[in-house]
Amino acid sequence: MLPYPSGMTMSSRALNLLADLLRGHRAERGTRWRKLPAGRQALLVVAHLRKNDTYAELACGFGVGTSTAYRYIREALDLLAAKAPTLEQAIEVARRKAFVILDGTLLRIDRVGMASGYDRAFYSGKHKAHGLNVQVIADPIGRLVWISPPLPGARHDMGAAREHGIIDAFTTHKIPAAADTAYQGAGPTVAVPQRRRRKDPDTGRYRPLSRNQKNVNEAHARRRGPGERVNAELKNWKILRKIRSSPNNAAKLIAAVQTLMIASA
Repeated sequence: MLPYPSGMTMSSRALNLLADLLRGHRAERGTRWRKLPAGRQALLVVAHLRKNDTYAELACGFGVGTSTAYRYIREALDLLAAKAPTLEQAIEVARRKAFVILDGTLLRIDRVGMASGYDRAFYSGKHKAHGLNVQVIADPIGRLVWISPPLPGARHDMGAAREHGIIDAFTTHKIPAAADTAYQGAGPTVAVPQRRRRKDPDTGRYRPLSRNQKNVNEAHARRRGPGERVNAELKNWKILRKIRSSPNNAAKLIAAVQTLMIASA
């Protein structure tokens, strides 16, 4: 693990991957001189993503101008986003696993237009906040397989998974998956917990689950646990705890973090 002066730790494999991408990009463009070598530029970019340090803070810490820090970060995000896997590549990885875990999460945003109700599509009633819906696929031991491009936060997890083609891909390739009750009816390969029974017409109360059904739900929750850890690790990248940029630019940011997470695994 390589330390950053502010206390950040980062996998050396992810940092080396980014540094190598930057060196290759510089060689391709024929860049002769830069204020920072590729390794320092990589550290600057990771500090921005991991710590959510501002351009001004990074510029001061690395001894460059604010506009230079901005250009370095934009350049690196383009390179990292281009390396992010596609759904087809992720499905090839998932086919080699005993099963995968499918879960959705909300990445909060704070810069969305309010005029003409534009913000309503981004408002999640479940979380009582504006955000972006992303679908996350993880393997049984909690390693990231794929993160979907973002959709407006009001989108239901099931609808988002269908729109991205995840459900059809799981069904076509017969990939077993564990998911929560939001994915009820997702197909024969997607296992979800037992739901509460309907109301008893005599008492007006929900009928309790049987002991066997509760045991099944407990076992299912244990299978899904590693997927929850992946979502937690995703939000350890502080840049994604509350995205300050326009929602239209978030896809590149998420793809860049995804590349670094997979490299760190």
